[in-house]
Amino acid sequence: MLPKRRRVRAESPHRAVASSAPPPARFPAVAIYLAEPRMGRSRRAFLTRLARSKGFRILDAYSSEVTHVVMEQTSAKEATCWQKNMAAHHPGSPQPVLLDISWFTESMAAGQPVPEEVRHRLEIAEPRKEPPGSVMMPTYACQRPTPLSHHNTALSEALETLAEAAGFEGNEGRLLSFRRAASVLKSLPWPVTSMSQLQGLPHLGGHSSRVIQELLEHGTCEEVEQVRCSERHQTMKLFTQVFGVGVRTANRWYQEGLRTLDELREQPQKLTKQQKAGLQYYQDLSAPVGRADAEALQQLVEAAVSQNLPGATVTLTGGFRRGKLQGHDVDFLITHPEEGQEVGLLPRVINHLQSQLFERELRRFSRQEKGLWLNSHGLFDPEQKTFFHATSEEDIFRLLGLKYLPPEQRNA
Repeated sequence: MLPKRRRVRAESPHRAVASSAPPPARFPAVAIYLAEPRMGRSRRAFLTRLARSKGFRILDAYSSEVTHVVMEQTSAKEATCWQKNMAAHHPGSPQPVLLDISWFTESMAAGQPVPEEVRHRLEIAEPRKEPPGSVMMPTYACQRPTPLSHHNTALSEALETLAEAAGFEGNEGRLLSFRRAASVLKSLPWPVTSMSQLQGLPHLGGHSSRVIQELLEHGTCEEVEQVRCSERHQTMKLFTQVFGVGVRTANRWYQEGLRTLDELREQPQKLTKQQKAGLQYYQDLSAPVGRADAEALQQLVEAAVSQNLPGATVTLTGGFRRGKLQGHDVDFLITHPEEGQEVGLLPRVINHLQSQLFERELRRFSRQEKGLWLNSHGLFDPEQKTFFHATSEEDIFRLLGLKYLPPEQRNA
């Protein structure tokens, strides 16, 4: 007796069409054709699915509708020859813009078509020039300028998300590794478009490099997106934004099943006096403060201080001092000449005029490279058991043998 054949369940043609139909295009004016020769069929199929899932219009065949042609590992000369050949087969069709794959990946990361810059275009008579494959970069963040606005925001923000998640888990080593890698990207004078440009750079370990490579190839990183969307990460981020709440307290509340601020308000016995105030005024404390408001507040503080403590200095510190246009709080440092010139004033000013990582790297450089201690009391020589005399920020950098960097270049 022959075995019975399994009955193959026929799927409804309407259902099949519905499941394979791409979502409606969010940018109908942009019609992209992915040129296959250097890209490969399987990679082209993957990129097509990725783009369509984000609402981009991808055409399977070249036609007069195409507005953007994307190529990979193709020189401008080869792209021009390809375009002439297609024009011969489609006479009278408008010529689309020829773009490198970097435009495609940046558009995927942004979730919308990014402006076509010169570095993206392939319509030139000679091969496209790439940024240098490597660059000499000092190991310590305090040795290199780090501007507030830089060329690799998407890459650095992804690594900083992983650093934040590591901090929530209490993993100090991973936190520092990701932060240092992000700091290197912020200091680069050009946008990263290939992994070859990162050869020889410090602090770019295997994990950070894998994240960067995935972002360059696909415009997104699965690990980073999972972290951002996780309930734990979102809850920890929410709780630690409350004044008086640290990572350990936020983690304890999360383990107890708390998830929202309203749930915290229902259990006031869990809160300290500071935390109750932070929760009560959460909306006010989390509202952004503009730079103009911070500077106006500085004038009010200076007027009040001058009446009660003549000769005192009021310094606007924190993010505003480094060039930020807005923040969630305003930090002031008030000092008086009577506190002394050698200790107190200068170290505390320096601690407040840069990012946390820059300050940490400055102390690490002092200890590991110079054998000196830099802390809130001053710059100290442990062998001579003496403090160095410093009357300006420039003095601190000079004593450490570092090039002076103004506060707006310390956004490590």
